[in-house]
Amino acid sequence: MRFQEKLHQYSKEELWEEYCGFLTLTSEEFMNIQKRLLMEQIELWSASELGQSILKGKYPRTLEEFREMVPLTTYEDYAPVLLAKQRKSLPADPVLWVQTTWEGGVHPIKTAPYTKGMLDTFKHNVISCLILTTSRAKGEFDISVTDHMLYALAPLPFVTGLLPLLLEDEIDFEFLPSAKEAVSMGFKERNSLGFKLGMKKGIEYLFGLGSVLYYVSQSLTSMQSEKKSLRERIFGKPLKMIIRYLIAKKKCKKENREILPKDLFHLKGFMFAGTDNRCYKADLEKMWGVPPMELFAGTEPTCIGCETWNREGVYFFPDACFYEFIPEDELDKNMADPSYQPKTILWDQVVPGGIYEIVLTVLKGGAFARYRVGDVFRCTGIGSQLDGNNIPRFQYIDRVPSVIDIAGFTRITEKSINQAIQLSRLPIAAWTVKKEFNEDYRPYMHLYVELQRSNLVNSAISIRILQEQLGIYFRYLDQDYEDLKKILGIDPLKITMLKCGTFEMYEQKYGTTIRKMNPESCEISDLLSCHRVDNAKREGVFNEWI
Repeated sequence: MRFQEKLHQYSKEELWEEYCGFLTLTSEEFMNIQKRLLMEQIELWSASELGQSILKGKYPRTLEEFREMVPLTTYEDYAPVLLAKQRKSLPADPVLWVQTTWEGGVHPIKTAPYTKGMLDTFKHNVISCLILTTSRAKGEFDISVTDHMLYALAPLPFVTGLLPLLLEDEIDFEFLPSAKEAVSMGFKERNSLGFKLGMKKGIEYLFGLGSVLYYVSQSLTSMQSEKKSLRERIFGKPLKMIIRYLIAKKKCKKENREILPKDLFHLKGFMFAGTDNRCYKADLEKMWGVPPMELFAGTEPTCIGCETWNREGVYFFPDACFYEFIPEDELDKNMADPSYQPKTILWDQVVPGGIYEIVLTVLKGGAFARYRVGDVFRCTGIGSQLDGNNIPRFQYIDRVPSVIDIAGFTRITEKSINQAIQLSRLPIAAWTVKKEFNEDYRPYMHLYVELQRSNLVNSAISIRILQEQLGIYFRYLDQDYEDLKKILGIDPLKITMLKCGTFEMYEQKYGTTIRKMNPESCEISDLLSCHRVDNAKREGVFNEWI
C-alpha cells in the first residue's frame, strides 16, 4: 500500500508508530534489530566473491567473529569489483547503481550498488524524514498529496536523484521542475524554472545540500530585486500568489529590506544534508522562516538518520546500516601511524561529548562491510526529555582530517594537492593545508607554502600567481572544485607564503614534521611562530605575509 493511501486509511498515531517508532526504542531493542539484520547480512556477504576477497576463506558466524575477521575497509578494497560493476560477485543483485566523487585528481568516481532491500529501506526512511520535517511535536505532521517540492537536487546517478524516484512510488508529490525535465537542465536553469513554477503553484518542501540551498535562496532574493514592473511580476500568477506578493512587497518596503523566500512561500518541511550545514543553518532559517532539519545520507550508506522537531541531533535508523564508531583517541593513533588498526565501539557504547569516525556495514545485501565512509560525528547526548527517548543522538562534524570537503563539493586529499603542485611546476618546497572559516563562517581551504630556496632570489612569484596557477590545476583535476566556482561562486583557496626554512625550523624546534592535512590550530600557530621575515628586504618578491 502506498503511503498516500495510508494517509487516508490510518490514523496519525498509527503512521507515526510505523515510520517514527524507532525514536522510542530502548537501547536493547535497537541493538536487537541491528544484530538480527547484521547476521542476515553476514551470511550473504561472506558467501559472495566480494566478501571472500576480504575474508580470505574465513566465515564469521557471530558478531564477535565478524568484527575480528573483517578488517576496517575503504573504497580501495571494493574498487576492482564495484567500478567494473561485477554483479555476480556481489552479496545480492543490484537494482541500480549510484555514484559520487571518490578522490579529486586521483580517482574520478566511485560507484555503489543498491539492492531492492536497500531501496525499500531507503524509501521507508525517506518517508520518516518527511514526516519529521513537518512535525512540530511528537505525533504531529502535515503531509498532503497536493504538496510541491523545489527540485534543488543533483539528478541520478547521484544519490539525491533517488528521492523523486522513491517518493513517486509512495505519494503524488509534484517536483518543481519535474524530475524528467530537471535531468536535462543546467543548475541555474533548473532553479530559475523551479522558482517560476513555485510562484504559480507554491513550494511546501525544500531539500538539498546546505550550501546549494543557500545559493538558491540568494538567487531567489536577487530575482526579486531585478527591475521589473508590477505587471510583469504578477502576470500569469494565481490570485493567492498575487495577494501574497503584494503583501510581502508592502511589508518589506516598510521594514526597508529585500523580499525573502519566507515572504512568498510557507514551507511545511525543510531538509538539508551534506558538509558544512552549520555554516548556513542560521541564514537559511532567516531566509525561509523555518529551521532546517538535518539528515544524513550518502552514496555508500543510503539514508541513515535525521533530526526530529527539536533539532537536537541526528538519530540513526536501526535498519539501514550496522554502526560502529572509532573513538577520537583511536583515530589520532591511526592518523599518526596509518598501519595502526583502530579499535571500534558499538552504537550502545558511545558517550555524550564523544567524537567518533563512523564505520558502516550496509544491510539488506549491501556491498560494504566495516566500511570507513570518512565522516566524523559527535554524540550530543543520550536520551532526550523533549523527544521522549533514551537513545544516542549525534551532530555531524566534518570529513575525517585526511580529507578537505568544502560545502559538500570537494574531496581534496594529500595526493590531489601533490598532483596539482607537480602539474603546475611551481617551485613549492613544503606545504600544509587546513580547512578554515572566514569572518562570515564560510569554509575555505588555507594552503601554507614555502618556496624552494634556489628559486627565491630571482623569482617574482606572488600569492596571486600561486593562487591562479594552483586554482587552474585544482579545477582541471577535480570537476567538483570547478563546480564550487561555477555553481556557487566560491573560490575555496587561500594561500599564505612562508619564509624559506620555516618548515625546517618547525621540525628542529618541535621534533616532528607538521601534518600535511588539517593540522591542529595550535600546530599552525607554532608554524607561524617559526616564520620570521623582513618585509622591506623581501618587497617585490612576496606580496602577502602574515
